[in-house]
Amino acid sequence: MTPAITLAEKRGIVHQVHSYTHDPACASYGEEAAAALQIDPAQVYKTLMVALNGDNKQLGVAIVPVAGQLNLKAAAKAFKVKKIAMADPQAAQRSSGYLLGGISPLGQKKALPTLLDKTAEHWPAVFVSAGKRGLEIELAASDLLLLTRGQFADLTG
Repeated sequence: MTPAITLAEKRGIVHQVHSYTHDPACASYGEEAAAALQIDPAQVYKTLMVALNGDNKQLGVAIVPVAGQLNLKAAAKAFKVKKIAMADPQAAQRSSGYLLGGISPLGQKKALPTLLDKTAEHWPAVFVSAGKRGLEIELAASDLLLLTRGQFADLTG
């Protein structure tokens, strides 16, 4: 049980947990999850920790499809800051409480501003990391936003 799964259960959110054997040689965790679970990579979302205004003391969470890429300009506009950069890996792990490759947008140690790419609106459910490599949680995008206090935004545009 991870903090992500515990949070969904505690809040009574309808969800499903999927596990697969993680290959330590695989560097693209989201694509590995899509292939292992035999689902469209566009329905699997990766959790990216970003440094707002380039400052690792002020982080945000950007959730984008594995099949897409974070557009830094679009994300900065959505977060209402001048610029963003990818967060330092150590800062991301410290803030979230999760290891890289298993960072979930759910159940993080610190509540952070969270944005979910608007493409998630098109799916009845999305898959995000459940808090460790080889573990995904499937839930409605609206429930993901409810649990993270997040919003939809154009992050890949």
